[in-house]
Amino acid sequence: MTVLQNLWLTETIRLREEHAGPLEDQEANRLARAAGGDLSIRIHQRARWLAERDGLTQALRHWLQGARLALIALALLALISGAGLGFAALGDGQTPVNVFWALGSLLGLNLMLLIGWALGLVFAGEHDAVLGRLWLWLSEKLARDAKAAQLAPALLLLLQRHKLNRWALGVLVNGLWLLAMLSALVIVLLLMATRRYGFVWETTLLGSETFVAMTQALGALPALLGFSVPTVDMIRASGDAALNIESARQAWAAWLVGVLLVYGLLPRLGLVLLCLWRWRRGRTTLRLDLNLPGYAQLRERLMPSSERLGVNDVAPAQLHPIESAVSMVDSDGALLVAIELDDRPWPPKLPETVKNAGTLDSRESRHKLLEQLSRFPPARLAIACDPRRSPDRGSLALIAELARSASATRVWLLQAPPGEALDAERLGDWHSALQQLHLPFADCMPLNWLESGHD
Repeated sequence: MTVLQNLWLTETIRLREEHAGPLEDQEANRLARAAGGDLSIRIHQRARWLAERDGLTQALRHWLQGARLALIALALLALISGAGLGFAALGDGQTPVNVFWALGSLLGLNLMLLIGWALGLVFAGEHDAVLGRLWLWLSEKLARDAKAAQLAPALLLLLQRHKLNRWALGVLVNGLWLLAMLSALVIVLLLMATRRYGFVWETTLLGSETFVAMTQALGALPALLGFSVPTVDMIRASGDAALNIESARQAWAAWLVGVLLVYGLLPRLGLVLLCLWRWRRGRTTLRLDLNLPGYAQLRERLMPSSERLGVNDVAPAQLHPIESAVSMVDSDGALLVAIELDDRPWPPKLPETVKNAGTLDSRESRHKLLEQLSRFPPARLAIACDPRRSPDRGSLALIAELARSASATRVWLLQAPPGEALDAERLGDWHSALQQLHLPFADCMPLNWLESGHD
């Protein structure tokens, strides 16, 4: 995951908590504290865990896929629009081409929008481009993920805070116009190569000298790149009718192509490179703003001045399959732990290779063990539970948290004491809950598995 994506997810989590209230984050905070580092690193670690748990990481992947599809769709639209401008400017070759009308068709809209974009950038400081909004809207629609709706506002806020949205949208807008101008230039060249065009200029109010001056002024910069400019005689003669002279047609064609290249394509190319440079330069300076209320209130939880013990959060309403975050390489040994045993003798006799973690019957004992497991995760963990108790959400959340701290986990549902029978319905609830968690369980201690990893 890139630095930008990490910041993006962190900002999404902040906005989500700001609007919907704090998330259940005890395990995320514990893992962030165990990872160490400064406050920014711990906030990122917490956000990554919460985003993975709540499906935001997958939603981000879907949004990025939608963004690519939206960009391809807009690029195709730009290419088709540019080709349409080329066809509209030159026509079918049956009638002479009015050079200034053709030039207005090719460059008019492009130059007006370019000036508007530049003025908005200089005077307003921000520019919410229509193409940018369209791209964000298409990206969200093509993502087809309800959770992806939270990502676009978070991205915009993150970029606006660092004044990078103008450059990101600048790359998009100018890049699409660059494609349109390139498509128009290619179509113009193809049409000129396969059809015979005559060129004229027409006016009722202006004199010929005005068009001579305009033609020479517009052709000055293209002439520096080697494009020919019609002579004064050619310009004046073209005011009456299209000259049936090969050199005149070629001079007008070269002039039109040169003006399109210099005033249509090259400015957009320059702006794309400028915006891309500013975007890449600014992206390296992206940092969390720790003064924001959503981040400032995490300081005591992630970097506490004194350790606070216990679980104060409401247990999750839905059980999710457990995926251990610990690999076999990073874990070692076997551990047995019990949860809330009332009148049972404990622990059972264990071989030396299996360690006893005791009984978790208080918030302090739970917190202490989870902190130890975050530093020294076991390869195999057996959790003993008393099925005479109901599988409440708090117990199941603790089992899930313990299981994520080990490479492999099994649940031991203890048998009833002599002379007492287990409630079948309650036992079925345990089986159903553990199946939802995708945790293996049995009614006897998995001793062979704890010792060797095999049954």
